[in-house]
Formats: sequence, C-alpha cells, structure tokens
Amino acid sequence: KTDVGASQEWLKAAILFGLAAYFAFNITNGNITNYVNERFSWLSYVAVLIFVALGVAVAIGAYRRHQAPRGYSHTPVTWSILGIVAIPLVLGLAIPSRPLGADAVNGNISVQVASVDVASALAKDPLTRNILDWLRAFARDTSDPTSFDGQPADLIGFVYREPGYPEDHFMVARFTMSCCVADAGAIGLPVYVQNADEFTDGEWVRVQGQFLTGQFDDRRMPVLQAQMIEITDQPEHPYLYP
Repeated sequence: KTDVGASQEWLKAAILFGLAAYFAFNITNGNITNYVNERFSWLSYVAVLIFVALGVAVAIGAYRRHQAPRGYSHTPVTWSILGIVAIPLVLGLAIPSRPLGADAVNGNISVQVASVDVASALAKDPLTRNILDWLRAFARDTSDPTSFDGQPADLIGFVYREPGYPEDHFMVARFTMSCCVADAGAIGLPVYVQNADEFTDGEWVRVQGQFLTGQFDDRRMPVLQAQMIEITDQPEHPYLYP
C-alpha cells in the first residue's frame, strides 16, 4: 500500500529544492534584479540556502518515515498546502522574467518625487543625471521651473504616452524600485520633438537636449526639448533605485 503521507513529504521536498534552483538560476543569469533592488539581492542567496536546508530536512523526514515500522505516527502536510507552496514556483516558471515597461504603467506615472537627496542630485553634472535625479532637482523649487531653462540633459528611458498628450510630446520614463517589484513606480519627464510619432510606446530611447519651461498635462514645468533621439538597448539594470 502506498504511503500517501510519505509521497506528500517527498513532493514537498521537491518543491523546496525547485524553489532553491529557481532562485539560483535567476541569480546566475542576472534576472534577480527584475524582482528586487540590487542592494537587497544578497537576500536571494539567503533564500537559496534556506530552501535547500528545508528541502534536506523534509527529505530526511520522508526517508525516516519510509523506514519507520508500522504504527509510526506523523501528521502529513495536506495537498492544499502543497499547492499553495508550489504557486510561486509555478508562476515563476510560467511567466517569463522581464522588468516592468510601458505596458505596466497604465496611467500611473509621476512627474514629481519627494524632495529628498536634492543636494546630491544638484551636485551631479547635468549630463550625468538620470530621470530620478532631474525630478529631485525640480522638487527643490516647484514655484520657479524656469531656473532650469537651458540646462542640458542626456537621458535613457522608455517611450510612454497617454491619449491626451500632444502629438509632438511623449514621456521618457523609467520605473523606480525601493525594495522589490511590488513597490515599483513609474516616473517620467516630458519630451518635445516634432517627429514624436516616429517613436513607439515601450521603445527604449536615448534623448539629448535642453530643458525649457512649457505647458504639459495641465501644468507648467520643465520640458526636454529634444535635439537628438536614438533607439537604444534596454539598460542592464532598467530600474532606478531611490
């Protein structure tokens, strides 16, 4: 007669080893930063060790259960609990690993950030500032956006637009991630260029130009007047980290 309890224990061990292997695979190929801030990627190594240790412990328990004489009593884990434990592994294998992009914005994009770390953003050479740096710099004085007129910028992000945007504008956008993908949020800067319709939503671009105060999305703010736009590859680390 098949010992259902032992079979469940072996399956549980297999799931735990599978989770360890999944984490290890994503660490090896660099995809782990699609899910967590690179500052916290060390926790993924800890997760691998924990899953392996738990898998070994469960496997030893299953082996002992198999070797135990009749009358050995043990409360097996239920099939429903096994199913719940397996959900992250099934979803991870079924859904390809990729960072969030334009299709994940869904109207929730910000052109303002909290005025923190403004000093470090302003200390950078304008041509080295990313989208987050510029928004932090703008947060210094929202009452006078003209103070940034004429400043040069060199930005990389993906193209994003909403139905209400002017035909000659789009947003150059990135996602920020504080801890993990669950707290990721989209930020962006408006770009003006006459041939804006030549650039497709979600396409990664490098935009060079100068800021000039203008009207965008019912607010007065710095708008990047593009002098050069080129299609580029997605950065190795597409998220920006506050």
